[in-house]
Amino acid sequence: MAASALASTLTHTLCTVPPSAIPALLDCVLASTGASPSLLFESLLIDFEHLITEMTASVIGELGVEEGKRVLSWFCALCHLVKKSGDFHVPLKSFIWKAFVPSMKILQFHGRGTITEIIRSFCDVVIEIKSWQSIEATLASFLRRSIYLSMGVDQNKVSAALDGRSNDSDVHGLGWKTCETNAVLDNTFPLPEPLPLYISCHILTHLLEAALQSGHTKKNTLGYVAEYGHDGVHFSQNFLWGIYDLTIQMISQGAEHQSCAVSLLLPAIFKAHSSFLFFEESVRGVELEISRNEFFMQIWECCRMLFSMGSTDRRAAFSILSLYLSYFPCATPSDDVDMENRVDRFNISAENKLWKEIRKGLLEKECLVRKQSLYILKKILSINGDTEPNSDLVEKRPGHKASVLRGRRKKDLWAEKEAKSMGIDKLSIAMDPCLDKRQKWVAFLLLYEMLEEYGTHLVEAAWNHQFNVLLHSSYHIDSSVNQGEVDAVKDAFGLDILWQRGLSHDNPLVRILIMQSFLDIEWKNLGNLEELFSQSFVLGPFVEGLNDTAHHKDFGVKGVYFSKTIEGSSRFLCQYCTFLTRRKKVTFLRDLASVAKLQSLGRAGLMSLAEIIFSASMSPLACNDVSKSNSKSNGIYFAHEHGAGEMGCPEPSTFKEKEEFMDSLRFVVDSSKQQFNPKYRQRVCTRAFEAASSIICTHELPLEIILHFLSSLPRELSDVGGPLRADVQKWLLGCGKKHCRANCSEYEMKLVQNLCNFPLRFCADDSSVNSSDFDEGDLVAWRSEFEKWARVLLILKNGGKHLEPLFKFIKAEGGNINQQNRQLDIVPTKFLLLLLSLIHELQILQRRPNHGVPKEVDLAKTSLTSLVQKFADTFNMILPELVSFASFACSIFWAAVVGEETRLSGSITGKLGGPSQRRLSSNLATSVLQGIVSIRAVSSVSSWCLLSRNDSISFSLTFLWDFFNKVVSNPLTASEAVAEMRLATYEALSYVLKALVPIFSASTMNLIQQINVALLPMAKDKPLLDSLVLSFLTHINDLLRIGVFARSRIAVLLSWKWLCLEYVLLIPHHAIENGVNLGCNGSFFSDAAIRCIFDDLVGCLENAGEDSILPMLRSVRTVLDLLTSGSPFVSSCHGVDVQMMWQLVRSSWIVYCSFNKRRVAPIAALLSSVIHCNVFRNENMHVDDNAIGPLKWFLEKLIEEGTKSPRTIRLVALHLAGLWQLYPWSIKHYLKELKVLTLYGSVAFDEDFEAELTENDDTRAEVSLLAKNPDPELTEAFINTELYARVCIAVLFYKLGDMAEMARLQEELYTFHAAAESGKLFLLELLHSVMNDKDLSKELYKKYSAIHRRKVRVWQMLCVLSRFVDQEIVQQVMETLHILLCMNNLPGVRQYMETFAIHVYLKFPELVGIQLVQIFHDYEMRTQALSSYVFIAANVILHANKAIRYRHLAELLPPMVPFLTSHHHTLRGFTQLLVYQVLSQMLTALDSGCAESISLEKKCFNDLRSYLASNPDCARLRASMEGHLDAFSPEKSITPAGIFSNRTEALEFECVPMSLMEQVVIFLNDAREELRCSMAKDGVTIRNESLLFTLNPNHKNGSATTSKEVVSFPHDSLSVDFQKKFIHGKHEIQEVRDGYSFNHEKHSPLPEMEDEDKLLIETLHSRFTSMEQLKANRQHIIVVASLIDRIPNLAGLARTCEVFKAAGLAIADAGVLNDKQFQLISVTAEKWIPIIEVPVNYMKTYLVKKKKEGFSVLGLEQTANSVKLDKYEFPKRTVLVLGREKEGIPVDIIHVLDTCIEIPQLGVVRSLNVHVSGAIALWEYTRQQRFE
Repeated sequence: MAASALASTLTHTLCTVPPSAIPALLDCVLASTGASPSLLFESLLIDFEHLITEMTASVIGELGVEEGKRVLSWFCALCHLVKKSGDFHVPLKSFIWKAFVPSMKILQFHGRGTITEIIRSFCDVVIEIKSWQSIEATLASFLRRSIYLSMGVDQNKVSAALDGRSNDSDVHGLGWKTCETNAVLDNTFPLPEPLPLYISCHILTHLLEAALQSGHTKKNTLGYVAEYGHDGVHFSQNFLWGIYDLTIQMISQGAEHQSCAVSLLLPAIFKAHSSFLFFEESVRGVELEISRNEFFMQIWECCRMLFSMGSTDRRAAFSILSLYLSYFPCATPSDDVDMENRVDRFNISAENKLWKEIRKGLLEKECLVRKQSLYILKKILSINGDTEPNSDLVEKRPGHKASVLRGRRKKDLWAEKEAKSMGIDKLSIAMDPCLDKRQKWVAFLLLYEMLEEYGTHLVEAAWNHQFNVLLHSSYHIDSSVNQGEVDAVKDAFGLDILWQRGLSHDNPLVRILIMQSFLDIEWKNLGNLEELFSQSFVLGPFVEGLNDTAHHKDFGVKGVYFSKTIEGSSRFLCQYCTFLTRRKKVTFLRDLASVAKLQSLGRAGLMSLAEIIFSASMSPLACNDVSKSNSKSNGIYFAHEHGAGEMGCPEPSTFKEKEEFMDSLRFVVDSSKQQFNPKYRQRVCTRAFEAASSIICTHELPLEIILHFLSSLPRELSDVGGPLRADVQKWLLGCGKKHCRANCSEYEMKLVQNLCNFPLRFCADDSSVNSSDFDEGDLVAWRSEFEKWARVLLILKNGGKHLEPLFKFIKAEGGNINQQNRQLDIVPTKFLLLLLSLIHELQILQRRPNHGVPKEVDLAKTSLTSLVQKFADTFNMILPELVSFASFACSIFWAAVVGEETRLSGSITGKLGGPSQRRLSSNLATSVLQGIVSIRAVSSVSSWCLLSRNDSISFSLTFLWDFFNKVVSNPLTASEAVAEMRLATYEALSYVLKALVPIFSASTMNLIQQINVALLPMAKDKPLLDSLVLSFLTHINDLLRIGVFARSRIAVLLSWKWLCLEYVLLIPHHAIENGVNLGCNGSFFSDAAIRCIFDDLVGCLENAGEDSILPMLRSVRTVLDLLTSGSPFVSSCHGVDVQMMWQLVRSSWIVYCSFNKRRVAPIAALLSSVIHCNVFRNENMHVDDNAIGPLKWFLEKLIEEGTKSPRTIRLVALHLAGLWQLYPWSIKHYLKELKVLTLYGSVAFDEDFEAELTENDDTRAEVSLLAKNPDPELTEAFINTELYARVCIAVLFYKLGDMAEMARLQEELYTFHAAAESGKLFLLELLHSVMNDKDLSKELYKKYSAIHRRKVRVWQMLCVLSRFVDQEIVQQVMETLHILLCMNNLPGVRQYMETFAIHVYLKFPELVGIQLVQIFHDYEMRTQALSSYVFIAANVILHANKAIRYRHLAELLPPMVPFLTSHHHTLRGFTQLLVYQVLSQMLTALDSGCAESISLEKKCFNDLRSYLASNPDCARLRASMEGHLDAFSPEKSITPAGIFSNRTEALEFECVPMSLMEQVVIFLNDAREELRCSMAKDGVTIRNESLLFTLNPNHKNGSATTSKEVVSFPHDSLSVDFQKKFIHGKHEIQEVRDGYSFNHEKHSPLPEMEDEDKLLIETLHSRFTSMEQLKANRQHIIVVASLIDRIPNLAGLARTCEVFKAAGLAIADAGVLNDKQFQLISVTAEKWIPIIEVPVNYMKTYLVKKKKEGFSVLGLEQTANSVKLDKYEFPKRTVLVLGREKEGIPVDIIHVLDTCIEIPQLGVVRSLNVHVSGAIALWEYTRQQRFE
């Protein structure tokens, strides 16, 4: 048969035959047909080419499985035929180019398994036919060419290099010796396209392995020399040479090339070198040498380069090093000594770079890099496998005493046991500082691996016992260690690696543990800490750890901004800086303070930083003696021990470092201002200042640095009366520190001189501007500098004796300000800003309160008065010149030069190139700004001088009011330039009015009248301000109507409009205050004018901008003030009607919905203006013609929407509480709103609310204008919480209750009666809600839930309202209360119900006999309700009036006595406690009786009291309740202070204290638990003793029992240590037990009972058979949950065990089965699953018993040797032990376990709920058993 025909026949056959059968198939075909293998190969090769072509054309994307198998079968056939061919050269080349390379191309997206099979088949062919030379000339060169091209090397260079014609570095060796190559690419076949990178590297790897496998070498004295007859060796050597260069270049390429080099080429190269160090070969007279060490030196250089690059390259470098060390461990010597001597050994462990990179790798965030670094470190140290210490590492020496740990807790003891179980403690036994190097490394690696892999409890176990070994050991290298390695490790490694890794751990519990252990160390005993820890650790990981909120759980509690972590870190830093010289210390402090700039610090982090800076600054300085004495201290580097160097004498630090330190401290102070709590800011700023003043003297700093730092301090700290003022003054005048090189107090005069010269120097300095032009930014900067200077100036001296140079400068500069050559200069403007800054600072000092200040502050005030006088005299002297200059500067406002311009160009730019804010040219803007500043300066100076000296300065006032007249009367034109100038005039006018209004006087009134005549000649008899204000509004509205302004400029104009209007409207108020008399018929405004203003305000209110809201609302408030006050403010006033208020409330609601709810000032202004006090008293505003009024409408919407804004609710409650107290009759309209405020709130802090009140003047002013709170002292304590609203309402009704009490005495007073009626209405409303509301009437709810909160809130308010219960409603109230008391409620709610009832019964004692006595006879009442009534009765007896106390005792004590014997232990114990309290206080009342009828009662009650007093259990109960019984006060418990007094506790819920019932229940449960454990222990002991006696009848005491029958038990019941519970009905269980005892009796039964016995035995046998069948259907796994105590987890486990049909569930207390919560969650599972009671103390015995029965005992726990759950094969008979939630399985139980298994976890949280963990393990067991 022809070869072509045979090939076509085989085409279909090859697709169906497996590749392994193809060689046999072809052999049969060749033998049967006699065909030539070469011809058949050629035919099949042609068909294979067609097959590849067809597949390439038809298949899109990845080949399918069938196509891949088809290609593999064809390729196997071709491989076999090549082997059969006689001439291998030509078929092999054809095979390579036509079959192998195309196969690789088409399979590049197929599975790697198929590609690998093809490559291996090809290599088998090459090995068998030994055609390595052909491979080298063809495929090998082609593959190298493909890789070079993938790296972007030029194709011509690649071809030349492969032909041996080029030495280009891109394609040849990196420093290798030049060699001669025969690898010339064969050109017989056309060169195909390059293969993909991965496939090329894959083929090269397999070719190299095949060549090494086929080659034979001959060893001589020099190494391994190739014999020329072996092509494989020759190929492998040449091939290795080329791959070396290729691999080096691939490593330096991208991620894909690095991956191929690391995963494919390098393993092959290292494998080639695994048995020899070098190759030698002689080819054409050239000696070639391939050295492993030389190659790895090149690899190491590449790794060094990669380490300095990105994270991906660093990972590649670690992978290369890991791969190398896995083949060639660092400490493994070669077997051939000759080769060791022949080759210079490369010792990588001596490379300093390597140790540093390992250190970085161990601290990397990426887990893979950390593991690679750890692996490299182990290989270098020759520590393989687990790092557990060997048992023979350290032996305990005689007489050695273990170190005693401080503060031994239960958790510490448990951790110690855990450590012993792991063998960790063996190293810690010997605290010998001479532990060898390996032991220390083992300890280090153990701790690191614990941090890396295990949970909290194992980390703690290892850390507590292992770290002290490392800490107290001096690390040194023995003489056998290379010095280079010592130096490398010395520079790279320290214990800070462990600290840093621990402090950055993912688990917060581990971070807390590490930080706590770090801070608990007594650092003062460890010598020089500078040697122990690098500054990079302290400044980096340590400070980052302090910024972790997990370490500051107690931070901010009770307003204390401190924590134990901060305290410990301060001690550490203080000790750390003790060994620093002065220069080093300042440098360190500078770097430490700069951390605030580099990291984003939270509240606790910033406080920690401030504290450690202060602590470090206060540490004593080092000196030579200290250095020398500590130079012998032990270091803790892992391979060395070195002493501290000589520190020398303290050297002064550079001024630059101190300046940078001060700048960083300033940043710390500024950062604290972002935190709103004033106490927090005060502590941070105080610490920052104290640190600065303790290190640096003021004479070492430039004045500008001092000004910037001190100006950053909050004013409340540094101003008069501030806590830092005296310290700041002392520091400025000279610190007086001993370390100063000079007496710095001598620099006081120099500092004052510098401060006085500062204005002259600053005004003359024009470096900040390039010309005489300036803009707003320049003004702000200059003003800021002057304010800083003025503040420090007035801090330094309140007297003026040293300020004469300053006064002279002011007089000189003020007198020369009008010189013609200076009027257009910047100096006058700076001078005016100087005056403004001084006046601003003086005004601040004058505003400080005079009352309640210490004596030194009074002296400061006296000095301030003298200083103010001097400044006032000086300003008064220059005021005429200032007015003259202002007149000149303001001329720009009226100049005609800009009148011709109609439209400003949009391209006008400002000073910095951006758009000009004023849309004026730079020189025109400068002139305008100068005019504004001059007007502002004249206004401020005039106002301040007049207020300070009360002088007459009429010329300046005339100038200012004349300016007002010009502004409102100046004509307008349709010119944008003119409009911009008018806008500037209104800005200047706002400053004028701000200064003039407070000093309004009779002379001012005359000026205004003159202006009125000028504005409107007919306005002589009109109100004083009508013409003024109407002209102002007309002028500015006309300016707006022109329409030349952009939107942003309109907003600016409106803000100035409303600000000016606000000041004008305040004139009447200030005029009256200043004693201005308008006469009999005089007034300030007319009714029409005020209404016009009101309409304008309301119309614009809806669209008000953020800057305009406050002045507009203030104006609204002032208008309403004027309209409701009448004459002399407004003439012919008609008041405020309902229609006006509807307009106002609708506009105000739109405003509220639009502005920022976080800003307090606008909300407060809105409330005080809209809900105006004078308007609120009008009932039509609440209800108008039986319809809702405007105020009612507004408040409904405001409170409804305000529930989303805590600040709104707080301010509403504050304002309304004050109004409702003034007008209690209005409460009846707002019962719904009152209920919302009562139920609103949670215990949440809002510290920035108080901070805004403290810092923001507008906020403070607006809140002060709200209606006054009835009890501000109480409510202020809750200002930062959302309880504030409830407290305000509670205080309101308590005050109304006082008014209601007065109503009984003064019946004619309407307000008092309205208060009483309002309280009753709200009381009945709340009681109705409690009965009928869906949530408030619920009986089943969770503790701390939303329903629980609402119930607590409503009953707290009802306690306050109990005062309003009167004879009219008492019957209705008590009936409702009885129903509520009989309902189910938590004790925290019931205590308020009881308080309410006690107060009512005390108020109406006649109800005791009518209601309370009858209630006690209802014995079917709930136990909970009976307990409440016992508490009520006892307190009614104890707190009743003396006149009726005995009557109450006689009525209530007899019905209480039966409850002393109640079956319910809680009611019984509660009654015993209260009855004893009553008898101990009231028994004297029994003695006073003289009737014979009470003698028996007397005797009984005396004996009862004696019993209750003497009984130890009752005494223990009373002792645990000590203080709580006498603490209850019925009067105080219904006051707001009594209800909310619990607010200061750290752990509180709605201010609810723990009730007496809760405390009794806790005590009784603890006592019952103790009793149960004691009884269980005794019972087990008795059963064990009985069991031993039964099993050993020949006991030595057996003679005493020989006369008795010995009871025997069946084998299954020998271990009766644990009570088993089979849930098949109680009667069946009893019958089973009885049957056991009956069936195994030894004595003969009575004859008449034999038949009955047989029947019983058959019944028992039947039932046992059914039980065994039930057991047989269950799985053979028992879950032991005795360590679990939480009922939900136990119930869930019971349910899970039943679902998976577990054999049983072991629990510690079977009593939980009766718990309602358990039954609710388990859904009857406890009835079907066998439950075994195994107390915790007897778990070990139970587990040992189960092991003897053939069970495998497993623990679900993370340990060092635990097995992953998915890797573990469960035995059929299994006992699964579950641990506690936090501590896990105790150590003594772990020793009993056969294996520990753990659930693989991938997330950050490293623990699961114990029920969830048990369920997962049960499912895995069930899954495995199902498959079996």
